[in-house]
Amino acid sequence: MQTLLLWLFYISSFYAFIPGLITRIFGFRVFRRGSTEHEYALTFDDGPDPQYTPQLLDLLKKYDAKATFFVVGSHAEQHPELVKRMYDEGHLIGIHNYVHKSNWLMRPATVTKQIMKTDKIIHSITGERSLYYRPPWGIVNLFDLNKKRSGKFKIVLWSAMFGDWRERIGADRLTERMLQKLHPGEVLLLHDCGTTAGANPDAPRQMLIALERVLEEAKRQGLKSIRVDDMIKAKENSPEKKLSFSKLAIVRLWLLWEAAFHKMFRLKTVNPYDPMLHYRVRKYSGQKIELEDGTVLDKGDQVVELHFDNEKLFRFGVRSRSAVHLAIHLIRTMEKEFPALAQCILEDPKAMDAKTLYGVTMVNRGPEQFGFRIVDLKDGLFSRSSRLYLKFLLSVIHPSGQSRLKEQSQQLVPKMLLMPIGEFLERYAESGSHRHHHESRRRRNEQTEQNEPNDLNLTAQELESSTPAI
Repeated sequence: MQTLLLWLFYISSFYAFIPGLITRIFGFRVFRRGSTEHEYALTFDDGPDPQYTPQLLDLLKKYDAKATFFVVGSHAEQHPELVKRMYDEGHLIGIHNYVHKSNWLMRPATVTKQIMKTDKIIHSITGERSLYYRPPWGIVNLFDLNKKRSGKFKIVLWSAMFGDWRERIGADRLTERMLQKLHPGEVLLLHDCGTTAGANPDAPRQMLIALERVLEEAKRQGLKSIRVDDMIKAKENSPEKKLSFSKLAIVRLWLLWEAAFHKMFRLKTVNPYDPMLHYRVRKYSGQKIELEDGTVLDKGDQVVELHFDNEKLFRFGVRSRSAVHLAIHLIRTMEKEFPALAQCILEDPKAMDAKTLYGVTMVNRGPEQFGFRIVDLKDGLFSRSSRLYLKFLLSVIHPSGQSRLKEQSQQLVPKMLLMPIGEFLERYAESGSHRHHHESRRRRNEQTEQNEPNDLNLTAQELESSTPAI
């Protein structure tokens, strides 16, 4: 009996668990996330539902938002008028099996029948075949990934889900979770029906309340919901598409580690809706440092440690045509982020008690224009490990990272960035004197961008080494 159970475990792992793991981590032969500047994708599973789907369609129409509906075939068969309305109002219709049952529990032939039967129903209502498929619970089996089989249908998963099938989550918590993931390129998973196994019948009511708040915020931010097929087309034309699978796999693993690091050390995000800077308050553990203004940083003093959002840096890097464009983009982003960081510090008692802002980078001259002092990092295990990590980061996000590593390897030395908290608040807090300084720098950067390429080369030389900053 024990041997039989062991073999069942091996077979099930090979059949569904391992393929599921590969698709979730590496995105192998599935679509999970887009690469857009101002668009995200709303996707809805399990419908159509006669009570909640019409309300949802009204809401989407109100905000001129397009969505993708992965319909359950049996539900579509019962409510063809709702499927027709989805189609007529410009939404994309995908397949979610004929009955809401996991592919893990079905033979390959049964899954194929489920898909084809649902496709036939959609075609009979809309006159068009569906090309997009989302397996229930996102569980794919080994045969779903087969090239011949997956060539007809594009498997679509998601980048964020929120547990909205449970009514007890409530509209407020659901709103908060959704707003944290309201970023360009995200594929958001929601449910417009609560009659499937494990769901609460009235859960979509809470979802609709939260969704209207999110659509309102998206409108304020200039973000727009588009169909999954439009997002896939945008990604196929994006710079990320030019990267090799091996490099993308490395980036995926690196970002997973990044997310784990943030949770482990409880980093706070300056702007959760558009993350670029994160920070934590910690004790300084390096050598004694005395800054020009007389501030002395001793071992054990509290510091505000800064971290860039490396996923954002990666996207900046692959979309930049040159080091100059990347540098200018980073300068403008930091000019927006630092006032927001100053406000976070003012509202955080622990951060207000810290002596300095602190970061580790391979900067030469770039951050000095923001008021940072650059201090050599004492040679040791931390310095050497930081150098290895930052070299890896540079190779991933910088437009010419690999060549810079070969040409200037000896010059890439990690250093510390420091600025007393009081000085930072004076420069960047709303009540501080930073405004004139900030406006002058903004005008200077706009003038720099309009200059000839030869003039921009100086900016690149000064700033391109700061790409993996902090």
